[in-house]
Amino acid sequence: MALLVQKFGGTSVGDPDRIREVADYVARSHRRGNQIVLVASAMGKETDELLRLADHVSGTQPGREMDMLITGGERKACALVSMALHDLGVESDSFTGSQAGFLTDSTHQNAKILELRPDRIREALEAGRVPVVGGSQGVSTDNNVTFLGRGGSDTTAVALAHALDADACELYTDVPGVFTTDPRLVISAQRIDQISFDELLEMTATGCPKPAMRSVELARAYEVKLHVRSAFSWVPGTWVTEEGPMEGALISAVTHDTSEAKMTVSGVIDRPGVAALLFRTLANADVNVDMIVQNVSAQGHTDISFTVPHDQVEAATEAVDSILGSLGAAGVVADDGIARVSLIGAGMKTNPGVAATMFETLSGNDVNIEMISTSAIRVSCVVRETQVELAVAKLHAAFELHMAPEDRSHI
Repeated sequence: MALLVQKFGGTSVGDPDRIREVADYVARSHRRGNQIVLVASAMGKETDELLRLADHVSGTQPGREMDMLITGGERKACALVSMALHDLGVESDSFTGSQAGFLTDSTHQNAKILELRPDRIREALEAGRVPVVGGSQGVSTDNNVTFLGRGGSDTTAVALAHALDADACELYTDVPGVFTTDPRLVISAQRIDQISFDELLEMTATGCPKPAMRSVELARAYEVKLHVRSAFSWVPGTWVTEEGPMEGALISAVTHDTSEAKMTVSGVIDRPGVAALLFRTLANADVNVDMIVQNVSAQGHTDISFTVPHDQVEAATEAVDSILGSLGAAGVVADDGIARVSLIGAGMKTNPGVAATMFETLSGNDVNIEMISTSAIRVSCVVRETQVELAVAKLHAAFELHMAPEDRSHI
């Protein structure tokens, strides 16, 4: 008998029919002798609807009240799933995040888990019941409801799997696993059977939307086995483990991200401490900087470019404007017409030529590279947003990701 934490995303519980199907799925798992803890996201686009509703009634939107509002979607879903399980003869109890034992910090709309005390979840399991936990929520140290942020239900599920010493954490979504690239862009994209935590972390950091990056970080830290799979079939999905296959592919995936803008601070004085001042000012303004490139100094001045999320461009501009004099800079310019394309693969650590092949492929298709960054298992390039889909398709083909790993040549 296995102890499984099963998380179902918004589309999986998007309407009454889907809720009944999820309940049937969980009931079948339970009847096979497994102990099941179910984590439910809000139904469909309900979180977006609640945010739109807040926009209509409030301009201030205090964080405490926003968390009270948003987490209502998950509470509604977990109660409905529990009811559907009862109709199938499976005893079940629904729990809010606080009832499930999630203690968080007091940061509203993006709280971090400080401690998990799942005593009531254990009691329900010992009684042969199926606990259904509302995802992405907890209670703060000052006794307020908190929201873990977008994708927080994945984090809820992984945290429960760790605390309960579950055999696996199954993340059910509207896709049957992790793919070699976005199948909406490349029809030949292949589902990956097994991938390492490091590779999946790089993928989620560079545009892969599921699972949430925080949940992968947590799973890696506590060695929680993840299984990313479809909520619409019993077909196995993608297993995420400490190490990938022994003879892993050179490249596992191509990802892309259109959520960032490039900012360039021009004419910066080239002297020690200037970059430190720039990026400390941005950090103090809560601006999340990603890629950074500094040009070669010319006549004592240089340009520094970096990428930030679209919704932080205004804050970043204001922060840089406040220190232009100290930087000796001419100004700052934002460019929101860029995108990032990345190659991810543990195999590139021991195989030279990956970057060269990437650059040759992009050049051969007239895709200009504006910025480059690398890690041990990733190469990322900033290109024009209008060319990113072409770049993804050509790189996917160049590295033969449409083929099974064992059939690919060493490029």
